[in-house]
Amino acid sequence: MNILIGTILIWGAALWALAHLNRTAPEARPELYRRATETFLFMLPRLVVGLVGAGFLAALLPEAFVQRWLSAQSGLQGILIASGFGLLTPGGPFVAFAIGASALKAGAGAGALVAYITAWSLVSMVRTLSYEVPLMGRQFTLARVLISLPAPILLGLCASLLF
Repeated sequence: MNILIGTILIWGAALWALAHLNRTAPEARPELYRRATETFLFMLPRLVVGLVGAGFLAALLPEAFVQRWLSAQSGLQGILIASGFGLLTPGGPFVAFAIGASALKAGAGAGALVAYITAWSLVSMVRTLSYEVPLMGRQFTLARVLISLPAPILLGLCASLLF
């Protein structure tokens, strides 16, 4: 149901923006359609691979492992393990959220999932080493990573308490 609400809101915003553009700058429509088409074609293969990968992952993810090490009963240990997986997960949101959704279906607890997604989004080592260190430098990156490391654990603990 939440996905439906979000989809309706996004479509509503897009239609409102298009109507506003038609009123204020109709000459910009061709550029808008060109950019939208480019974005769609850029994202489509990633979406397909992510969704197919999520399906395979759901079938391959060992439920016994998830239920033992990442369930709500796993406590801090599960949050730490999930944080470690988040740090090491390569790829973008299609990969990370597909893994999270598969873990959720296999019985992962809210704390572990929040820790996983937070670790992936804040301190993904692949992204940090590929982009941040070369662009921002080692000193800045080290400071940011050290400051960010407790966040997945703390947020995972908060999620465990809330859910």
